[in-house]
Amino acid sequence: MSNRCRSLLLAGLLSLAALVPAAWAQPASTPAPAAAAAAAPAPAAGSLDDRIQDAKADVIRLNRDLLVLEEELLFPASTQVAIFVSMDVGKLFMLDSVRVKLAAYLYTPAEVQALHRGGVQRLYVGNLRAGTHELVAFFTGKGPHDRDYKRGATIRIDKGTEPKYIELQIKDSTGKLQPEFEVKVWQ
Repeated sequence: MSNRCRSLLLAGLLSLAALVPAAWAQPASTPAPAAAAAAAPAPAAGSLDDRIQDAKADVIRLNRDLLVLEEELLFPASTQVAIFVSMDVGKLFMLDSVRVKLAAYLYTPAEVQALHRGGVQRLYVGNLRAGTHELVAFFTGKGPHDRDYKRGATIRIDKGTEPKYIELQIKDSTGKLQPEFEVKVWQ
């Protein structure tokens, strides 16, 4: 665990520790007449609820920060590569699976529908050393006339010290009445 992560975790725990005992250490009120007793607990209960809500919000922020730090530690920008899948129209191809040398994924019908509606799926995030690499992707599914269809796309990528984002695009070619598969490197 990095020093930044430790200090963030310690700061979050200290802030929670400061809030919780203060909320529980409220002095007990002494018995009072009915009218005064009815008015007194409302502000104390409200402030306790506010403190609890603040503590929950602090925990959520701390959890978000820890997740960001975890991703930075596991996938440093100098070695990070991310592969996404997108679909344009999708009338000529019903996707079943995508296989890449780095990752493979089998799609459910709901996930295919999400891609048809314009969704983009993050297929893979991982580390890749700097240098030249060849990315090969195989697309399997149903093509025109409900025939089994398997096609591949290949690209050579030069990985530097910056993160690399790659999109596997599936598009309909209405002129050819076939799907087209492209690999696009985001700049």
